[in-house]
Amino acid sequence: MNIRAFFRAATVEEAASPYNTIHLKVFYPAHMTGSDQEQDLGVVPADTRQAPFKVVVFFNGINCGPELYQWLAVQLAGCGLVVVTFAWVSENIPGMVALTPGVDLKMLTPGMYGKGPTASALPALLRALEQLQVDGVLAGLLDLDQIILGGHSAGGRVAIESAGSQFFPQIVGSFAYGAHTAATVQLGYPPNTILPLPDSLPLLLIGGTEDGVIAKSSHRYGVTWENATTPVLRTFQDAIAGGRGDSYLLLLEGANHFSIADPFDATTGRPFLDFPTTQPPAQLRELMAEAIGLFIDAHVRHQTPALEALDRLLAANNPLVAAFERK
Repeated sequence: MNIRAFFRAATVEEAASPYNTIHLKVFYPAHMTGSDQEQDLGVVPADTRQAPFKVVVFFNGINCGPELYQWLAVQLAGCGLVVVTFAWVSENIPGMVALTPGVDLKMLTPGMYGKGPTASALPALLRALEQLQVDGVLAGLLDLDQIILGGHSAGGRVAIESAGSQFFPQIVGSFAYGAHTAATVQLGYPPNTILPLPDSLPLLLIGGTEDGVIAKSSHRYGVTWENATTPVLRTFQDAIAGGRGDSYLLLLEGANHFSIADPFDATTGRPFLDFPTTQPPAQLRELMAEAIGLFIDAHVRHQTPALEALDRLLAANNPLVAAFERK
């Protein structure tokens, strides 16, 4: 399948210049026609046989460039999805300019948490999708009532915290890698607090047993975790009630915090905190992408074979699967 992408820019109305512009890269299944427009401008029409396209919005980790997740965007687009990654340089924390997924700190405070989304970039991204539905190669081809949020690290956290039907009715599910909802004690929470998730939509929570970034950040939460997966596991256990059979926990044996990133970039973020991987990185990414794709097919596209395949994939005696739970 031919996968193409194009770029757009969007304004974050709530942010001040110069930190009020998001740059999007939009991946989609394409159909080469040999037209002059393709030859001269590189503009390739969408493969309309798979339309209307459900949309994945992917939130990067802090100071993690969106190109680190292009491999995943291409694989998901190959499954017939439109995938949006983005770059936003902003001052989320006073005095700290960073490439950010957009974290609304006021919505993380004890008095405000749970009353709204924590993903400050999301309203601008949703407006940009509405414009794509009107103009360009994807005009009229998007299913804007079927949007999935995904992300890595802090981006994964805002994705799962913002995936509530009470916040945005067009959001239908979420997934995250290397993310949890432990509460920062500096915001006024008691130590060892796990904050609740909206728990109204399908969820896939993925973590790695060698996540050094999570393991070495436990002081932020007033606790020393027994292992790198403790807050991810506790988020699955304590932040959602479950009961619908559409919430999953997948812990990958030997994966670290940046196993989702390819190519790896050691110049930004906090990769110096990470533990080495103990399993082949390409195999970990392959399993990760397959699980995410099947999760979307099963619980957004409602394909029964995908549901069965997901259960078989994760419940099998696979040396890359450290733990798998569903509730």
